[in-house]
Formats: sequence, structure tokens, C-alpha cells
Amino acid sequence: MLYVIIIAALVVFWLVAVDRPVLKVCFRQGHIVKTKGHFPAKFQHNLLEIGDQTPFDGEIKVYQLRTGPKLVFSKQVPKKIQQRIRNVFPHQGFKSKSGKKAS
Repeated sequence: MLYVIIIAALVVFWLVAVDRPVLKVCFRQGHIVKTKGHFPAKFQHNLLEIGDQTPFDGEIKVYQLRTGPKLVFSKQVPKKIQQRIRNVFPHQGFKSKSGKKAS
């Protein structure tokens, strides 16, 4: 019986503590260094264009929530760059996996 409680505690810990973004993009001097996850081509092109115009360092993560995708930026990304990225972010490229159908 004790092993069931330990396994349940590990599962709960994994669900709560593990960082699981849908997309993770790392930048260095405006260039994409590392990506992980679903990365729409048009969004990638727009990020490269923003990085060429104003080089920056940092990291962007996209989380899938029930209400839709959520962008999270590291502290190194300037606020003006954050707003430009939010403006070009493709909300349609990160559809929620809920059972609702739009009519």
C-alpha cells in the first residue's frame, strides 16, 4: 500500500513541478540558438526579422492553457521586443486541444 502512495506522490510532483512548454526558443544576439517544440514557419520568420532589426538575448516559452496559448519571456528580453513578438504571435497556430467546436 505504501508503494501506491509513493507512486501517486511522484506523479503529482511531476505534474506540478515539471516545466512543460509547447514551444521553447532561445535567442543570442537576435539569432535563434535552440528550439524545442512546435514552431510555425511564419512565426519563426517573424522572430528572425525582429532579431535582425534589434538584436537581443533571452528565451521565449509558449504554454498551452485552456483559454489558449500563453507567451512567457525571460527577463533579458526588453519590453518593446516583447510587444513586437506578441503582435506577430500566431494564436491560430497554437490551437487548444479542448473538445469545443467553433460554429
